[in-house]
Amino acid sequence: MKRYGLLGYPLTHSFSKRYFTEKFEIEKIESTYQNFEIDSIDKFPEVIKNNPEIIGLNVTIPYKEQVIPFLDELNDSAREIGAVNTIQVTRTESGVHLKGFNTDTYGFETSLKPLLKEHHKKALILGTGGASKALKYVLSKLGIEYISASIEELKEHEIRYQDINEKIITERLLIINATPLGTYPKVDTFANIPYEFITDKHLLFDLVYNPEVTQFLAKGEANGAAIKNGYEMLLQQAVKAYEIWNENYPS
Repeated sequence: MKRYGLLGYPLTHSFSKRYFTEKFEIEKIESTYQNFEIDSIDKFPEVIKNNPEIIGLNVTIPYKEQVIPFLDELNDSAREIGAVNTIQVTRTESGVHLKGFNTDTYGFETSLKPLLKEHHKKALILGTGGASKALKYVLSKLGIEYISASIEELKEHEIRYQDINEKIITERLLIINATPLGTYPKVDTFANIPYEFITDKHLLFDLVYNPEVTQFLAKGEANGAAIKNGYEMLLQQAVKAYEIWNENYPS
């Protein structure tokens, strides 16, 4: 029986486990999905060694970057971004080969592209954490110029939140929330930007999907902007991960 899992810590709630368990039940696939909650990435080799049926893993916080030294190979997007959220486990007579992928890029691009208009040429990303790396990769691929709002020490293409003014908002018609602000149960939180300058030409994309409409999205929608939450992105990255895992193990 094929086995899959999620690597992270802590794993208090897991979209991946719920999604794949339901998928296997509905489609009558003889596979299982398990959470591997390890408190140190040094325990990762034990997970692979002690679970010989595993052919694929998802990776979440805090191990998307920490897991890389344990892998044998990275695909192009994972290498450029420096973060892995999917591991393909290939087992042969000669041993185990671990290849890292970043399917967040596929999920984001698949979810975003149908909504893009000709005028969406510049983006403002709220947040500079790990999640923003996949977004920047996709935006560059699509030819969309971006800057990021940061609360940390400023790096290239970054600005302070307090410097986001009318000019920046009116120039950058794609605004993406890559922070956890607004996530349940803290549904009243949102990034502090001048929402009054948002118009019906704007597209607001929020990586948060619970609640379905965050304060960030609601404020944009109130000014006529198109909005999209992160659920489809999450769903599509999972679909892509399953496809990758089964490349070497067809049904």
